[in-house]
Amino acid sequence: MKNLFFLFAFLSLSAVAQTVNPELLTKNWRAFWVYVPNTDPNDYGVYHFRKVLSLEAKPATYVVHVSADNRYKLFVNGQLVSLGPARGDLYHWHYETVDIAPYLQQGNNVVMATVWNDGKQKPLAQISSRTAFILQGDGKAESALNTNASWKCVHDTAYALVKPNAIGFFVAPYGEFIDMNKAVLNSESPEYNDSHWEKAATIGTGLPKGVNTMGANDWMLVPSAIPQMERTPQYGLKVRKTEGLTLPKKMPVGKLNFTVPANTKATILLDQTFNTNAYPVLQYSGGKNATIALKYAEALYDNNYDKGNRDEIEGKKLHGVTDNLIANGKKQQTFTSLYWKTFRYLQLSVQTDSEPITIEQLYSLATGYPFQRATTFSSDDPQLSQILNVGWRTARMCAMETYMDCPYYEQLQYIGDTRIQAMITYYNTTDDRLARQAINAISDSRLAEGVTQGRYPASGDNIISTFSLMWIGMLHDYYLYRPDSSFVKQHLPAMRQILSFYESYTQPDGTLKNAPYWKFVDWPENAKGWRMGEPPLNPDGGSAVLDLQLLWAYQWASQLEEVLGNKGLQQMYQQKASQLAQSIRNKYWDNTQQLFADTPAKKNYSQHTNTLAILTGLVEGQAAQDLFKRMMSFNNITRASIYFRYYVNQALAKVGLADEYLQQLDVWRDYLKLGMTTWGEDSNIKATRSDCHAWGASPNIEFYRMLLGIDTAAKGFAEVKIAPHLGTLKEVSGSMPHPYGTIKVSYKLDKKGKLNANITLPEKLKGTFVWKNTTKELKAGNNTFIM
Repeated sequence: MKNLFFLFAFLSLSAVAQTVNPELLTKNWRAFWVYVPNTDPNDYGVYHFRKVLSLEAKPATYVVHVSADNRYKLFVNGQLVSLGPARGDLYHWHYETVDIAPYLQQGNNVVMATVWNDGKQKPLAQISSRTAFILQGDGKAESALNTNASWKCVHDTAYALVKPNAIGFFVAPYGEFIDMNKAVLNSESPEYNDSHWEKAATIGTGLPKGVNTMGANDWMLVPSAIPQMERTPQYGLKVRKTEGLTLPKKMPVGKLNFTVPANTKATILLDQTFNTNAYPVLQYSGGKNATIALKYAEALYDNNYDKGNRDEIEGKKLHGVTDNLIANGKKQQTFTSLYWKTFRYLQLSVQTDSEPITIEQLYSLATGYPFQRATTFSSDDPQLSQILNVGWRTARMCAMETYMDCPYYEQLQYIGDTRIQAMITYYNTTDDRLARQAINAISDSRLAEGVTQGRYPASGDNIISTFSLMWIGMLHDYYLYRPDSSFVKQHLPAMRQILSFYESYTQPDGTLKNAPYWKFVDWPENAKGWRMGEPPLNPDGGSAVLDLQLLWAYQWASQLEEVLGNKGLQQMYQQKASQLAQSIRNKYWDNTQQLFADTPAKKNYSQHTNTLAILTGLVEGQAAQDLFKRMMSFNNITRASIYFRYYVNQALAKVGLADEYLQQLDVWRDYLKLGMTTWGEDSNIKATRSDCHAWGASPNIEFYRMLLGIDTAAKGFAEVKIAPHLGTLKEVSGSMPHPYGTIKVSYKLDKKGKLNANITLPEKLKGTFVWKNTTKELKAGNNTFIM
């Protein structure tokens, strides 16, 4: 086991790098879905499947395709080679493609998969049919590994689930329990004897999506479009508190190296010092029947269930997800969880029986979508780089096989969160595969009436009708920032269907009446008249915020139809937008307060309504700037949370006040004062439920788009407009990826207020540079100005 987890830590997985045999995309697979006989296919269970493969020579390539329900880990000759499948739904069930040739040898080879089903306690993001596993060889040579009755299998009864005591709404994976006395250990090793295992039972052959199923099984197989998740060794756990024993003052990094005597209870609070997603790896020896608990939390709580400063531990407790195990007394046993955990704080508790136990090392394997940060930024305000670094960690922790609202509590791909996360991806990386997958998944979630799910993939319904409109915004963002019009065009029918759904709830003046489902907009501060994230509503269910979001969607749709779709529909959407705009002015403008009200009663006002009025162009020029200033200073107004501040700051830029952006970073600076290493869910900074919500990482967009001033000026980012807004900064520079290469900028203000600007554009990119109402042309290569 020791060697296994050493390899687990450092192995670089190669799934998705291979192509798929075209026949496997259009014809029935020869491989069968298999399961362990006489087990409940819908109950919780952990299972192992094993096959011995004999080879006359080590092959140059050996490509296989693998999937399972719920999840699997695939080993070849004791080495982990693939994890999955990437989450999807039954109509788009992913399989990973991996070349296992590097792990094969001449003679006998062992291929083993651990498969688990969380049953009724499965996380909400997990869709499932029943427990099953499938592996299909890509060609004739690899077909020897096709799953069928020649595979052997066993039910590992040592496992159970541990319900978390997390504070707040929790629908992520539970903790795990394993009794090492009963566990099936080392079955991935070639030396393991599986003679007592059963033959696997079959369900039906694998069926690619689009093939006639004939009722054989529920999984429509599609190749995963994303890479395997990263797994990087992570050390540095710091001992913050101990109970029941005294530890040496100095210990090697990652190796706690201490012994708990017999009949002793010991507890150690460990601090990674930053929030992380990771697989724990614990190695220990001896301690027959000792119980070990690993408990994970983003932060500690005081007696009032406030988190306060995340660096402080005194008088606080850890509530959260727990993994439990019972030791079997052998030497150098290793435990790692089946599924990764989210934590900053990790509490290790040990209760020994009649034997002492030695804890030899405890570290983790950080995991996540393997984004590579392709940006740089520096300025004369060092805290800005800190804000970017915290935002990048937040964004990375909320990106796995899908984007996620939060990794600890939900792991769900909500459209509102995901729109911002996709924009962070475009501005900070060269990899947009996860963004495309998100757009596809949300489109696939549509009900027959046209509206999408609010989060997807997920089991059960959660229809946030307003988020369907934000999905159109996601599509429009992709159109502006990625040169892939064909991808956008294929989603125009979905866009039309969403708008058709909304049109069935419009009144003669174009405004909405009693639109159904959850009309979430934000978790705002000072939320007068708001309920569960929904804005104040008219007696007829109408609202300015809802009408403005529909108006914005019409505007996006009109632009997309004009360039990529149907000119007739473009004109229709334009007419609907024009009518709706006028109706909103007539219905919601309050001439006394000089603000747009949330309802015609004009008793409630919000930054949300007035922000959207600016972004949709209901007011322009000086009138828009005056409106923005009023909504920011008006006392009796509902203020946007960290999420909707993304849109407030877009309005700030649109009205010509982008030089004040640095003054809008208060919530982010306040979070830093509380020791936060990722951004929280809302603006209640002391007690926010989730300490990691990527919708708060919008500075990782705006530092490049607003401060450095880099933005698209044509579809697909074919042209660039660079208009920096330095605010109080005197010197700032940075770079960001572009579909054509890298854009680099540096700005320095001299003592006379003159701007020294140096801009480098990639080949084939051109654009304009704007500084204080002066515009200059930019060419590919180096551009230098003194203005």
